[in-house]
Amino acid sequence: MSPASVPDGHTRGFIVPIGGAEDKVGDDIILKRFVELSGGRDARIVVIPTASELRDTGRRYARLFEGLRARQTVVLPFETRHECEGAESLEQLEQATGVFLTGGNQLRLSTTLGGTPVAKALRLMNARGVVVAGTSAGAAFLSEHMIAFGDEGATPRGGMVQMAPGLGLTNRTIVDQHFRQRDRLGRLLTALAFNPFAVGIGLDEDTAAFIGPDETLEVVGSGALTIVDPAQLEYSSMDAVKRGDPVCLLGVKLHVLVNRATFNLHRREAAAGAVARGDR
Repeated sequence: MSPASVPDGHTRGFIVPIGGAEDKVGDDIILKRFVELSGGRDARIVVIPTASELRDTGRRYARLFEGLRARQTVVLPFETRHECEGAESLEQLEQATGVFLTGGNQLRLSTTLGGTPVAKALRLMNARGVVVAGTSAGAAFLSEHMIAFGDEGATPRGGMVQMAPGLGLTNRTIVDQHFRQRDRLGRLLTALAFNPFAVGIGLDEDTAAFIGPDETLEVVGSGALTIVDPAQLEYSSMDAVKRGDPVCLLGVKLHVLVNRATFNLHRREAAAGAVARGDR
């Protein structure tokens, strides 16, 4: 599902994939930045915990956002596709200035929200300027192409990853989360080998990509963000390998970005932030 068109007079809202396990009790810079972009003390935040099987996940995030002085926080569980058609819930969703999708299982998000009025509303809201963030499973779901599940390991292999349609806020990226902690370089490379149009974003835990309306992402958090750029791919053996066989990829470019570094998804250009360069 492709992104909605930006209406005249509007600017697309930030898209914020988070690698999971974001700091919630210390500096919590990722969540603070999300609240600030959503309006600060005027923020009206909707938490969607559909991906999680834990009953208190939504309420836990709501308390966090309330502690960060958001004006209003509402939890909309959307546990069934039927609930995604409720007029009252949709009205509450459309009043949000920021939407946060929690972690859990990204297939619960795609199978429950995909193709529903909720998914359509989220695309239209983001096109009008509403910030949409997701952590862990929520991060994977934000893009048009979603990694549903896959194997660990640094080497790309045939059959290593299963793809599924995501929410479609952007078609420029494929996001993987818990990246270094769960050794997921191989499955991100495998996903990109199917079609090297997108840019791969591998997010470590407590690390986020704040993707602005100008298609530039900024890294925020304590970990690293790995960019896998296949734009200059010269050769791929993906079409010939059997399940479990390693995939040959020539010409892939890789960047490792840390806090305050940036990457322009349109020009495919990376830049180190002030701290990364050693500036004070």
